Amino acid sequence: QVQLVESGGGLVQAGGSLRLSCAASGRTVSSYVMGWFRRAPGKEREFVACISRSGGMASYADSVKGRFTVSRDNTKNMVYLQMNSLKPEDTAAYFCAAKSSYTDIRNPEAYDYWGQGTQVTVSS
Repeated sequence: QVQLVESGGGLVQAGGSLRLSCAASGRTVSSYVMGWFRRAPGKEREFVACISRSGGMASYADSVKGRFTVSRDNTKNMVYLQMNSLKPEDTAAYFCAAKSSYTDIRNPEAYDYWGQGTQVTVSS
């Protein structure tokens, strides 16, 4: 199994940028498809982005496409989410998650491992 720890959240003004990191320990992160999800207060957990094991494929929610970029460095056991042009509606707790295959990637129930989350707050 793998343990995941997110970092990099914080308070930023609208239009600003943040880079979230997800550090993996235990089993190597290259064994897993990695996803990012977010949950805003009073809302359901929402798919943000996903990246394949090799990094060759990525998918994004329509709401973040063109603004967010997911990447990974398997040599460092790290996954990243670069967030640009942030909007107040991006405010949420962000979670990284791991699963074994690049299927059903937008379904949070399909992921096996989760981090504890990092808070992102975007002020207007």
